[in-house]
Amino acid sequence: MRETSSPENNKLLNVAVVGHTNTGKTSLIRTMLRSTEFGVIEDAAGTTRHVEQATIAAGNDPILNLHDTPGLEDSNALFMHLKKISSKDRSLSATGVLARFVSNITADDPLEQEAKVIRQVLRSDVLLYIIDVREPMLEKYRYELEILSKASKPIIPVFNFIVGHTEELAQWREQLAAFNIHTALEFDTVAFTFEAEKRLYQKIQTLVDAHYNNLQKLINYRAKIWDELCLSGAKRVTELIVSVACYRESKNTKNGTVASSLAEDKLHDFIRKAEQLCLKDLLAIYNFSEKDVAIQKIPVTNGQWQLDIFAPGILKAYGLDAGSSALKGAAAGAGIDLMVGGLSLGAASAIGAIAGAGWSTARRYGREIKAVVDGTQWLCADESTLRILYLRQKQLLEKLMHRGHAALHAVEVKVPDSERLPDKWSEITSVLRQNPAWHESSVSRNNSQQYQLIETRLVSSLLNEG
Repeated sequence: MRETSSPENNKLLNVAVVGHTNTGKTSLIRTMLRSTEFGVIEDAAGTTRHVEQATIAAGNDPILNLHDTPGLEDSNALFMHLKKISSKDRSLSATGVLARFVSNITADDPLEQEAKVIRQVLRSDVLLYIIDVREPMLEKYRYELEILSKASKPIIPVFNFIVGHTEELAQWREQLAAFNIHTALEFDTVAFTFEAEKRLYQKIQTLVDAHYNNLQKLINYRAKIWDELCLSGAKRVTELIVSVACYRESKNTKNGTVASSLAEDKLHDFIRKAEQLCLKDLLAIYNFSEKDVAIQKIPVTNGQWQLDIFAPGILKAYGLDAGSSALKGAAAGAGIDLMVGGLSLGAASAIGAIAGAGWSTARRYGREIKAVVDGTQWLCADESTLRILYLRQKQLLEKLMHRGHAALHAVEVKVPDSERLPDKWSEITSVLRQNPAWHESSVSRNNSQQYQLIETRLVSSLLNEG
């Protein structure tokens, strides 16, 4: 998929994007190209003044040329002009009338812009007639359809700006049916869905049989690329959640409040930067820029985490079971804590675990146990922070997946309060906290079955697959 300014290639399917001024012709091409760089989009009429071309490819194989044409500004005058040409020479076919018109037009003619459109229409294989459904079907649109039909080329009306305009869409369909046009489709260039793009190619397939196989290749390729984009986005959000949930800052209770405050600041700063980097990467994946998204500052709070030998999933993860000596030792530790006032529950439980399991457990949890005994606490993102982080990134991912590249207004990403978390969310975050080494990607982490299960659950939830 790429833009090109090379001469027209007759071996490719040529598609002219036509319609009245300011209906979203350039917007359609931007969305199909996944690019905000093609052409110029403004609310003012007549922004496109010349025919511009872009080529869409399946990998390295170009499939079709899209031709962005100027808007038809005076279809009434054009219709009357064509009628005069026809009356002067009744031997001309409908296509011949159009050809005569473009051959005789001069650069300073008031209909010179319309001539550019008709010239490209005659050169193309298929016409995409873009309709802004927010507008009523006025006489000028009827003239445009009648003029375009003279070219004897397949016409596919494309309904744009359909979100929130169900009644207007129904009216357009009804009135087009009166013209015996039933092949129209919905393609909102602002509220994008890949299925709409897929249906567009499939519609073209049915009208130009000679290009059927190439279009199928394009459909398959675009579907594969879209799936990869969505998977990349979901995996990037998963990486953020894992990185933040596994991240720790140590805080020694003996060092006073200043040291504790510095540790908290470091945690907050890490989470903010991690989210901003994720945002930047998601925008790059979907080919948007930072101006496309308005995101609030994350309300970070800190949670204090200490070694929790009872955490869901931790026993199984380290090969322990409910009857193991280590678990019995930890339970004894909790009992000891009730009888001695000098040790915290965490420290007593840790000592009990060592007594029950011996060297293997001490080696596994040595750093954490030593920290507990020394009075060190671990600062990490609490459940509230992780929940907000996940839900907000999920919302951002969904908005980017359904944002057309013609959209002019930034999407607003706020903290949702009613979305469902992934299944076994508490278990997931607990296991992540127990594995600080997973904070960064590594071969051992990525090959861990436990990590792979967590990644699969998070990705499936982000893509609404489970």
